[in-house]
Amino acid sequence: MSEQAVATHDTVDHEHLEKGAPILAVKSMKRYFDVSAPWLNRVLEGQPKQILKAVDGIDFEIKAGETFSLVGESGCGKSTVAKLIVGLHGPSSGSIEFEGRDIAGLSRTEMAPIRRRLQMIFQDPYASLNPRWKVRDIIAEPIKAFGLASSEDAVSDRVGELLTQVGLSPVDGEKYPHEFSGGQRQRISIARALASEPDFLVCDEPTSALDVSVQAQILNLMRDLQKELGLTYLFISHNLAVVCHVSDRVGVMYLGRLAEVAPSETLFSRPRHPYTRMLLDTIPDLEMSGRERMPVGGEVPNPITPPPGCAFHPRCPFANDRCKTERPEPRATGDGALVACHGVEEGRVPDDPIMGKVPVPEGLNA
Repeated sequence: MSEQAVATHDTVDHEHLEKGAPILAVKSMKRYFDVSAPWLNRVLEGQPKQILKAVDGIDFEIKAGETFSLVGESGCGKSTVAKLIVGLHGPSSGSIEFEGRDIAGLSRTEMAPIRRRLQMIFQDPYASLNPRWKVRDIIAEPIKAFGLASSEDAVSDRVGELLTQVGLSPVDGEKYPHEFSGGQRQRISIARALASEPDFLVCDEPTSALDVSVQAQILNLMRDLQKELGLTYLFISHNLAVVCHVSDRVGVMYLGRLAEVAPSETLFSRPRHPYTRMLLDTIPDLEMSGRERMPVGGEVPNPITPPPGCAFHPRCPFANDRCKTERPEPRATGDGALVACHGVEEGRVPDDPIMGKVPVPEGLNA
């Protein structure tokens, strides 16, 4: 790795960790999509406009050097959050502050220096790499775009360093993406993301498209890179066992809102929100404790016409009349967690531990 890259990461990492300031702060962020039928169809058929509230007002902070994970069922809005943070979508309202600067409304020119430091690893390594380009050109593109090398030889050297860093060989740069396996392609995607010398990586389900046998290899690589480079991760996944073992803090999303945010150890040992408890009950109980589990009931409501009050109340065994009319706001619970639940506030939801040790995925370094 170049001396410049090491210096950049060391400076950013220590500066922010010493101050304890968040590197990223999301405040009241919303993203609505108009999914209405064409105007003429609506006029002729008398159809109303339909607005999909993919993200409906969320707040969270991520400190430098930590891994913050978002989990939830499909359609909860977690991948939309990832795209909002890297600028693939613009928020309908709210702010996204990167090192104290709101980047939500920046122009492409203003966003360029931020984008160098804020990169994304996509879910599908088969779709995220240009099949017409050699690997060396894919990785070299951000190096050239951000002027991080002074000559073609320096670019080639840097590409070789990055390939070696992710467990490949410099000679692999002469190949095309189709010549690699899924796990190797994801290593190439990681090398491309690192090419701009970022501080923050948004990882959108980075292992879900891979064979189980190679998922742990990629996760171990990402953890090693985080320690080596001082990277900060926003990690999005549906694999709760993985999230438990790679995260410092976890946010649980439901229908575009955060139901609970807590340190990983707290959330997986003593979850508060009924939805979180329901999700964790899907993890196998390897200790065979015989404890009673909450069945996964009902279907996720239509996000275009969500239920009034708490969106989870149609599926919640602890719901009452207040839950059906008043939307809960996140409240601190005293153990570093934030929970948006009237039942927790009123003491109607059990506060007991629900599970023992979460199994470590095979091959993942504990």
